[in-house]
Amino acid sequence: MQPSSSSNQPPSRNPKPEKPGPWPPRIEPFVPRTDHNPTELKSWAKRTGFNPNSGDISRTFHDQPTTSAAPTSKPDDQAAKGPERERPNRVSFNPARLGRRLRERWEESTGVGKSVGFSDASEDLERGLDRAPLPDRAVHPHPDRVEIEPAGGGERRRNGGPARENGNHGFLSDSQWEVEGEEPGETEVYRPGGLKCGVTENPGWVPLILYGVQHYLSMAGSLVFIPLIMVPAMGGSDKDTATVISTMLLITGISTILHTFFGTRLPLVQGSSFAYLAPALVIINSDEFRNLSQNKFKHIMRELQGAVIIGSIFQTILGYSGLMSLLVRLINPVVVAPTVAVIGLAFFSYGFPQAGSCIEISVPLIVLVLLFTLYMRRISLFGNRLFLVYAIPLSVGIVWAYAFFLTAGGAYNYKGCNSNIPSSNILLDSCRRKVETMRRCRTDVSNAWNTADWVRIPYPFQWGPPTFHFKTGIIMVFASLVASVDSVGSYHATALLVNLRPPTHGIVSRGIGLEGVTSIIAGLWGTGLGSSTLTENVLTVSTTKMASRRALQFGAILLILFSFFGKIGALLASVPLALAAAVLCFTWALVVALGLSTLRYTQTASSRNVIIVGFTLFISLSVPAFFQGYSPNTSLILPSYLIPYSAASSGPVHTSISGLNYTLNALLSINVVVAFLVAFILDNTVPGTKQERGVYIWSDLRRPDIDPASLEPYKLPQKICCWFRCLKCLG
Repeated sequence: MQPSSSSNQPPSRNPKPEKPGPWPPRIEPFVPRTDHNPTELKSWAKRTGFNPNSGDISRTFHDQPTTSAAPTSKPDDQAAKGPERERPNRVSFNPARLGRRLRERWEESTGVGKSVGFSDASEDLERGLDRAPLPDRAVHPHPDRVEIEPAGGGERRRNGGPARENGNHGFLSDSQWEVEGEEPGETEVYRPGGLKCGVTENPGWVPLILYGVQHYLSMAGSLVFIPLIMVPAMGGSDKDTATVISTMLLITGISTILHTFFGTRLPLVQGSSFAYLAPALVIINSDEFRNLSQNKFKHIMRELQGAVIIGSIFQTILGYSGLMSLLVRLINPVVVAPTVAVIGLAFFSYGFPQAGSCIEISVPLIVLVLLFTLYMRRISLFGNRLFLVYAIPLSVGIVWAYAFFLTAGGAYNYKGCNSNIPSSNILLDSCRRKVETMRRCRTDVSNAWNTADWVRIPYPFQWGPPTFHFKTGIIMVFASLVASVDSVGSYHATALLVNLRPPTHGIVSRGIGLEGVTSIIAGLWGTGLGSSTLTENVLTVSTTKMASRRALQFGAILLILFSFFGKIGALLASVPLALAAAVLCFTWALVVALGLSTLRYTQTASSRNVIIVGFTLFISLSVPAFFQGYSPNTSLILPSYLIPYSAASSGPVHTSISGLNYTLNALLSINVVVAFLVAFILDNTVPGTKQERGVYIWSDLRRPDIDPASLEPYKLPQKICCWFRCLKCLG
């Protein structure tokens, strides 16, 4: 209705009441506005982030003005209103600021979550990034792989390739989709910001050699020094130690190549894991092997081969049957953290007691490693942090040369004492102690170089046919479970490190199944241990910023070639025992740190998590100490550092079944088995939210800050993928 003319006049002192109008009142017909622009956002839309184009993605990029349809007619009264208000050119909106449920609804309604990757919310708040531009649905050769950079992201790299030029408006041209040298099905290069080399990237021959060599050199402590502990405890000679080292190099190379093609395909080295070392030492120090005088090494190695094969068959079935995809739902960071940490803590009784036998070379080595990794870690030469990456090889080389000069200068020349005479034949206690010092400190004690062949190719059953026993097989079954938990943690940590989506349950199952296959190969060749993902990979990738599978494959080929030359294994077997123990002190401490760092995916302030982790760490050291105390007679036979691994034959469990006694005493005396069982039971029975337990970060495949196409590097090559199409449980 038209307002009355009296409304514009000042009110009078005695206003007269107006006469009522006609009833029912007259309502003038509705005239629609023709100047309305549906793309113009008012205050409510700006405040809530409303997207006017949610039904059809048709927005332009942020640097282009918003086009609107011109009105067909303009009323005469619009000119009297003055110039039309200027409309905004863009909408500043960050979906990462929404809640999880609202963000999921927004992604479902717009379809943006499937094609656009978003940066972290905190990063967007700091930089003020605009909403990512939306792609045109119609034209692109690979619509399922399209990802558009956030606004202003010209300098930023996405998982699928290098940074784009602004003039390209966020799209890749047709020529950019094909990468030279890649297999079919791997047409993109995955390199997020900060990495020197992406997962599927081929850096060229020179960087390929450098990256491949440095990756394995940075993990020399795990690849080389395990046989220096095992073989002497098994009664093996220096030549046997060199042969086992060469065999481990061969199996490490084969396992790594297989994993990069058939496993999770992450840039992870597969080798002899510390998760198998404690169970192997328990079997080595059994009663039935202590009194052997002839061929003791071969008897024990054949027993270890059979046990490793039994445990590996279980792991293979667990992975390829799909059972691991069910079990992995129960393995969270609260389970992984204490389990991996105890793998390193379990050897505290071996580390410095062995290194302390020769203080003059072990302490300088530990000081050098700490100096390189902590105080000189930021020093960069030619763009590489050499002191941080090569801390162990540099320290070993320097101290080994120092020990050589000590030996040549006569520092360990004791009159009347000969290191070649067995300790049991030496009558004087003083001379016996000096002989032990000579064996641990001198660089010329080992005769591996003189006895090893120049060329020797390791072959299956080189120690004889494996022997199978149920009691030792059960021990290795639990060892394979612990190794699987360790690998699950490494898979997720590495995936987040290279900005890939967390591996699905099927991909994890595929990786665990292949680890079982490679462990069977290790059992057939006779390394004494199973093959698993080395935990130190996480630190190596983080430090070197190198995640190329090609580099790992090239380094693995070099390891296979080195394994054919027996003198290389002999040279590594000549490292003084005290020097190797000093390196392992740092390596085991690193494993502890990497295990505990997994807690960053959980709510560390939660009393639930703190109690579970703290109780698990304490009880995993206390319970085995109780079982290890029931072996007083072994102190007269075994050295002190091997006594904790002798409880299997003399533990407190006594039943009518001797095999059951052996198995229970052995399992409850192994720290890492106790840690896994306690953490697994507590984490899955004590109530707690998924966010509190860290499940979201490990298993949320819809996170907006990760490229939806970043599951691409996990896919098997096309020639192999057809074999696994019927197995949905394998990703």
